[in-house]
Amino acid sequence: MSPRKVRLVIDTIRGLPAGQALSQLQFDPHAAARDVWKTIRSAMANAENNYGLDPDRLVVVTATADQGPSLPMRFRAKARGMAGPIEKKTTHITIIVDDEATPRRRRK
Repeated sequence: MSPRKVRLVIDTIRGLPAGQALSQLQFDPHAAARDVWKTIRSAMANAENNYGLDPDRLVVVTATADQGPSLPMRFRAKARGMAGPIEKKTTHITIIVDDEATPRRRRK
């Protein structure tokens, strides 16, 4: 889906505790909410397993949705024998969770 659609969802959860963000996304009617929910769950699991952080204390510090590569261009027939492009946009979703509100560098 397009980055613009995902940014609408991401803007609502930035800065929230991770548990509260997950519960808010469960009731969000946007289609992008499901993908963002999965990404937050993955970020929480990575923080717990790789860094030993408590999942109950995690906060969504940074959340971005950047444009990814477009899938191969296809064309749809238009009037007077012309063709119009069909764009299949993709998005890179980045979620950073931490146990503090300010981000800092961690070492493994």
